Amino acid sequence: MAIRERLIGQRIDGKRCEGLLAWDDGQEGPRPGVLVAPTIRGRTPFEDEKARELAAMGYAGLVIDLYGTDTRGSDIAQFRSLMNALRGDRPSLQRRLLAWVDAGRAQDEVDASRIAAIGFCFGGLCVLDIARSGADVAGAVSFHGLFDPPGNTAGNTIGARILALHGWDDPLAPPEQVLALAAELTSMGADWQIHAYGNTLHAFTNPAADDREAGTVYNAGAERRSWMAMRNFLAELFADPDVQAGK
Repeated sequence: MAIRERLIGQRIDGKRCEGLLAWDDGQEGPRPGVLVAPTIRGRTPFEDEKARELAAMGYAGLVIDLYGTDTRGSDIAQFRSLMNALRGDRPSLQRRLLAWVDAGRAQDEVDASRIAAIGFCFGGLCVLDIARSGADVAGAVSFHGLFDPPGNTAGNTIGARILALHGWDDPLAPPEQVLALAAELTSMGADWQIHAYGNTLHAFTNPAADDREAGTVYNAGAERRSWMAMRNFLAELFADPDVQAGK
């Protein structure tokens, strides 16, 4: 096994964006592609490593860039401003996300009929929006994501299967929002799962998260369980003959 990677550049809404594709060069033929949507901080080594882990599992992992290369190294206040601008303009956010879905499909290493997406924190909201938009993707996995609905997808049908991996004590998505997400996904016809981890706050997959006052704390147990849940979900997703046929 040899994990290879390359940068994928494109211009979205006038911004030069740059993602990272990782794949196992020892595997022949195209394989399922899994987009990785970053946290509020945009593409960082955390997400790049997730793409490599996905590559080691037999997928092509593509970390997406929603902010543009000129924002690298910004401080948290700037990242919060960038994120909030996209949360306040969900059609623009969805355009950027779907541009990356198209970019993933276009890669030689990727089976264009088998695409999924995972995302962390803000990225969790992003992958849910990909599904809410009605995009032709097989599945979406949200890790400690944000659940507020976009407001422009009412009446859409979700064809993607959904897995939300959630810390029950997450102050950014309290229990009433979890129940609202379940109702929303049901109303859109989705095949959905929500796994909630007790005594678990926001950002539980990030070893650097250590701010209990802000509600962001790493939880090794929840990280391990959620990653295994994702592995099982993707394995089931891409073993389904209907998914492999792109139906």
